[in-house]
Amino acid sequence: MSDQFIKPGNHERGWNDPPQFSYSFQKDSCGVKQKCNLNKRVHSPQLAGSASEVASATADKLTPPRDIKPPPIQGTTSTSVNSILSDQTVTTEGEPCIEDVQASLYEVLSACRHTVKKQICDDVERRLKLFEDMWKNGKLSSSVKHRMYGLSQDLKRKNWDAADEIHRGLMVDHVSEVSQWMVGVKRLIAEARSLNTVQSVQSDQNQLNNTTDPGL
Repeated sequence: MSDQFIKPGNHERGWNDPPQFSYSFQKDSCGVKQKCNLNKRVHSPQLAGSASEVASATADKLTPPRDIKPPPIQGTTSTSVNSILSDQTVTTEGEPCIEDVQASLYEVLSACRHTVKKQICDDVERRLKLFEDMWKNGKLSSSVKHRMYGLSQDLKRKNWDAADEIHRGLMVDHVSEVSQWMVGVKRLIAEARSLNTVQSVQSDQNQLNNTTDPGL
């Protein structure tokens, strides 16, 4: 194939001489290339349909699906969410009266005076008065007031575990507000629970004695 491009003439060349090609033969075999028009303008493809249809189709692509829910907030548990909702509910409701709260607390304290030492009862009463003063002077938040009302009602119904749970929650969430007087409330819960246990034992003993008394 390379012999066709060699010019006619002297074929006695050295082995390392480069081949001599015929320019005319290359021109005839390759042909004339078409000139590329670089100034030709390419038109953008036309979208089918009216402008409103195109706009609606674009909006559908950009609108996210409605059934996808946002991811949950990290570090937030159901307990913390319920606590936040309860605090929001507390602020919207009416505040309880300090008289209602103190009436239940002093009723339990009066019952404890028959068996508890006077010094302990006096200390509890002094802290309850401090609690009342802070309430009336506006130093307690609405959440503390509502929780203390619930605690007093649990004490009145002898729900010791529920009252103690409210006491623990107040010490964790509002320690700066309740630290001065909550010790008295804690002691009141403990003494009331102990008194109820003693009364229950005495009641059971009396029933046992009545059933075993041969004179009845």
